[in-house]
Amino acid sequence: MNYASQVVGVSIAKGPTIMLASGRWFDLLDPHGSDFAIEDVAHGLSLVCRYAGQCHSYFSVAEHSLLVSSVAETFKYEALLHDAAEAFIGDITRPLKQLLPEYKRIEALVEDAVIERFEMNPDYRSIVKAADLRVLAAEQAQIMPRGCADWAAEAGIEPADVVVRSLSPSEAEREFLDQYRLLKSLR
Repeated sequence: MNYASQVVGVSIAKGPTIMLASGRWFDLLDPHGSDFAIEDVAHGLSLVCRYAGQCHSYFSVAEHSLLVSSVAETFKYEALLHDAAEAFIGDITRPLKQLLPEYKRIEALVEDAVIERFEMNPDYRSIVKAADLRVLAAEQAQIMPRGCADWAAEAGIEPADVVVRSLSPSEAEREFLDQYRLLKSLR
């Protein structure tokens, strides 16, 4: 590993890896073999801003995940973790993601590793997606420019009854971890 790689917290000795805030290494091409914990997920998600930062106030993926978990009728644990991969690969806007097929492949690998690591029920996707869309509509109506959430009414999606609080990263991280521990204890 060369000095420049060490300075930016990136290593390509094994594969393209990043150093996590915990000091663990995460290999983007071997996420199953990477050492990561829920604290890494919570920390990363609390610092990633939704909507490429183009919202009226800071709004983290961790807070979004808390909202989706609160709205999901079942699979609340999986709903909390549904965007956990973004702790390692960031939150890419949907239009840009469509232009990056390799990113989508890597995202799927990381998502699979998260599902395995946290023993998520793989049947969660359709239920959590419905909750995610309802939360998305509510978020956009609250923190995005006027008209951004018009798609929801056209698609027949009723916005969730949630309030975006714009938690600070430390608040979002703490609440995410608290909710994770609670939901894990109920399994």
